[in-house]
Amino acid sequence: MEKKNKKKKEMSNGVRIGIFTFIIIVVISLIGFGAYKLLADSSSEDKPKVLKKNEVVISGYGIYIDDSDTDLYREEFNKLRENLEGGSINYDEYAASVAKLFVIDLYTIKNKINKYDIGGVDFVYNKALDNYKDNVTDTIYKYVEDNTNGDRTQQLPVVKSVTVNNVEKSKYKIESENKEYDSYKFRLSWSYSVELGYDTTGEIIVINKDNKMYVVEKN
Repeated sequence: MEKKNKKKKEMSNGVRIGIFTFIIIVVISLIGFGAYKLLADSSSEDKPKVLKKNEVVISGYGIYIDDSDTDLYREEFNKLRENLEGGSINYDEYAASVAKLFVIDLYTIKNKINKYDIGGVDFVYNKALDNYKDNVTDTIYKYVEDNTNGDRTQQLPVVKSVTVNNVEKSKYKIESENKEYDSYKFRLSWSYSVELGYDTTGEIIVINKDNKMYVVEKN
């Protein structure tokens, strides 16, 4: 009789241990899954979600428009495209178009998917691009809400006009290359469809490197 009771007790303890072990495994699995989801969501938030389509590219220059661009941007883009794809390039107008497109794209934020969908990147000198992106996401675009699902209600700016007020031709030295380039210093002003307190004036420096124009500085 004692042996039977002992055996039952051992079986009961075994069942309890089995159940307890099963519960522990389930809990650990749930915790692991939750942690994975959190990390996955966090990771996806750190990456740009750029959902654009029907791009038109100026061949050889990496400058493009897509469905999200404004009429003002398209107008200046078409002007630049005509200049670059025509028989003879007017480099003064090329530089001015780059400065204006840069400002339009940077400060028209309403059409951006999130704070990582940064305007103006087509025009920035490649060696300055990483610093430019970091600076913009930490300042101008810092509080831009995600609009992947198209349900954002946040008010964001749209540039409706931009004007070149002054231009100076000079030389610009890139210290890391120890080299000078022909440059343009543009003083611009711009306005918005709705004023929300964003910049309305600025100085943009554009260099000519190998007959291509790049923004190297914004003040």
